This record gives sequence, structure tokens and C-alpha cells, in this order.
Amino acid sequence: MSTALSADRIKPMAAHVPLRSVRAKSRTPTQDPPAAPSTMHSPNPTPAFFRALPPLLILALAMASGFTMMGSFSMVQEGAKAEMAMSDFQLSLVQGGAAAVPLLLFSIPIGILVDRLHRLRLLIGLSLVWTVGTLLTAMAQSVPVLFGARMLAGIGAAGALTAALSLSADICPPQARGRALLIVTLGKSLGQGGAFAVTGWLLGLFLPLRGIADAAPWRAAHYALAAISAALVLPLLLMREPARHEVEAGIHAPWRTVLAELWTRRAFLGPLFLGQCTVVMADAAASIWASPVLSRSYGLAPPDFAGWMGSLLFLTGVGGAVLGGFAADWGQKSKRRGGLLLGAVVAAAGGIPAALFPVMPTVPLFALALGALMLCGTVTGLVTSVALTVLIPNELRGLCIGAFIAIAGLIGFGLSPTLVTAISAWLGGEQHLGQALAVVGTAVSLVSVGAFWQAMRRAPI
Repeated sequence: MSTALSADRIKPMAAHVPLRSVRAKSRTPTQDPPAAPSTMHSPNPTPAFFRALPPLLILALAMASGFTMMGSFSMVQEGAKAEMAMSDFQLSLVQGGAAAVPLLLFSIPIGILVDRLHRLRLLIGLSLVWTVGTLLTAMAQSVPVLFGARMLAGIGAAGALTAALSLSADICPPQARGRALLIVTLGKSLGQGGAFAVTGWLLGLFLPLRGIADAAPWRAAHYALAAISAALVLPLLLMREPARHEVEAGIHAPWRTVLAELWTRRAFLGPLFLGQCTVVMADAAASIWASPVLSRSYGLAPPDFAGWMGSLLFLTGVGGAVLGGFAADWGQKSKRRGGLLLGAVVAAAGGIPAALFPVMPTVPLFALALGALMLCGTVTGLVTSVALTVLIPNELRGLCIGAFIAIAGLIGFGLSPTLVTAISAWLGGEQHLGQALAVVGTAVSLVSVGAFWQAMRRAPI
């Protein structure tokens, strides 16, 4: 994807003028369609929040669709492995590498486009990308094609999240931004739960029929998912692009100005990146390997746990989004330096014991610990997103969110699942998958606590 902007679209700025010196001039919204700017800094943001609910719900629905398609293969991977004679290592590449590569290559360019172009059109295009990826998953006859199909699903969903967060931040005033991003995050959580519940339901539907039209059940499920995804694109056509707010230098500021402003925030962004990346490592490894662990260590078939697993992920996602959203808004009111991030520190600490879920002695304890891990991960993710939309200027948000997604995707999806298989092999083979997953999750959760604490101490005043 090209990130180049035509020269006639870039408004020149004097090279010697620092970004902060133009702040007073650039507080007004850019010339996008008006979005009631008078409410953006209202002392009481609640009425503005309720007026913004319809577009926020449309964005949430889009995220639910995207993350269902992105995570759908986890539920059917054992069937695909058997049909295509894949090893655990190949599965880790299809599940982890296929998510990490597009996140690394496309998240930053998409973030730049989010900062500089029409975000709603970009979001619609990305939703079509994940739909095509889901369809190709059903059609894949080789591991490379399956890898490419899962890449497309990852590109669409992850890129769309960047656009949705940027849009939602401009739909609501800063004082209600935690609640606004809560709505979008609920959509993401619904999608993560739907990846298990909806895909598992479809798989159970097609298993007695042995698929449809000579397609295996896991393929038939993805044909159905692609049709559902295409239908869920339509509500986005009802939205309009909101005006951009809290713009300091303009969305077409020269790159040297943008990069200089990012560099001034490195002491804060560095540990914030590290904290969220390590949380993603634990969550990605858990979401990818939880299903095989239940099958291998607890003797359950996918239809046995699809329903409760999907419900668990959805409910903990909802709970984490609610806790994270209100924790972020409360943290802003505390007036403490970095208080917005206090919820992330507490949630990261809670993830340490929860990461032991794959070695729990019973399935209920497995579910309880896994749910706690996912809840904590949702809290930290939402708090981090709010921090970026509140503490970072508008013209840098997409770039920062894209960079977060790229780095977290590379490490979380690219390194973490394969690291689990490497430790499993070192411990004695595939039968030690659960122990290896617990080792990785606990170690990275410890790192995340210290990183978020440093980010809180170094947050901009």
C-alpha cells in the first residue's frame, strides 16, 4: 500500500516554526464536514456522548465483524491441520506470522493515512479487505494461500481499529473519550468472542452435514462468515466523516515537524509501547493456543467449549471495556500525573497470576483464569488507546496507534505463539504446550507492570 501524498495536498510550513508555536492557531477543527465543535469542550460532556452513540455503535458493529473474521481460524484450526497435514509450527505461522507480517508492514502506513485522509472511506475499504480474506480462507488449498488469506483478515481488522479509534475520538469530547472508546472496544470484544461462538456454532452446524458442496465443515463455516461480513459493511454507509479536533500543526504538517514532536514524547511513548506489547504477547498466545490446550490437555472437542469460550471472551471483554473506560475517565479527573494510566498498571499486575490458566487442574479454573487474563488485557488496551487520544495531538494519533499495532503485532502475534512452541519443544514436545504457554504469559506480564508504571511517571503534564 502506498503512503505517498501528492505535493499539491501538502500545505507548507516554515521549517523553523516549532509545533507548539502554532498550537493556538490550530485548535479549530479542519475543514471536514462539521461535527458540532461547540460541544467538544463542554463542561458537561454527557449530552454530547449520548448524541454520539449512533455513529459509535456503527463503529462498534464494524469492529465486531472485523475481529470475528480475524480470529475465526482459531476455532477451526485443528480441522484445517488434519485436512492440510500441517504441523504445530506451520499452524503458529498461519495463526501468528500471518497476523504479525501485515501488522508490521501495513499498520504504520495505514495510521499515516488515517491522520491525513478521509477516515470513513478508508474504514469501508479495510472492511472489504477482511471480508475477502475470510472468503479466501474458505477457498485455500495450500498453506501459502491460507497464510495470505489470514494476512488479509489481519490487515483489514487491525487497520480498521486505527481508523475507528481516530473517528471515535473526534465524535466525543475529551472528558467522555474513555466512554466513547469503551463502545468501540465493546465491538472489538464482541468480535473476539464471536470468533469462538459464531465460528463454533457454524462449525457445529456444518459438521453433521460434512460441510457443503464438497467443502469441509471448517471451510463451509468461513464461506458463511464471509457472507455475514459483507452484510455488516452496509451500516458504515450511513455515517459521515467527523471534523478533526485538537489539531496542533495541521494534518498536512511537514514530516520533520511530525517526527520532531514524536521524539519529544519518547520518554513516555517508549515504556507505554513496551507495556502494551507485552500484554498483547500474553493475550495473543492465549487466544491462539487456548483451543488446542483444551483439546489436548482436557480432552474436549471444539463444539464442547465453543459456546462457553465465546461467551467468556465476550463477557470479559465487556467487563474490561467498562472498567477501562471508566478508569481512564476517572484517572483524568484525578489530576495526578499519568493518573489516566493507573488502571493499566493495576490490570497488568492482575494478569500475572491469570497467565497460569493453561496449567489449572480443572476446566472451570482454566476458564476463570483465562477470563481474568483477557479482562486485564482489555483494560490495558483501552486505557492505552485513551492515553493516545488524550495526550497525543490529532495529527499524530493514527501514526502512534498504527505503530503500536505494528510493533505489538510483530512481537505479540509473530514472536509469542512461536516462542510457546519453542519452549514446548524444549520441555519435551507438543504435550507440554500448556506449560509453555503459562511460562510465556507469566514472564511477559511481569514486564508489562514495570513498563506501565514508568509510562505513568513520564506522562506529559
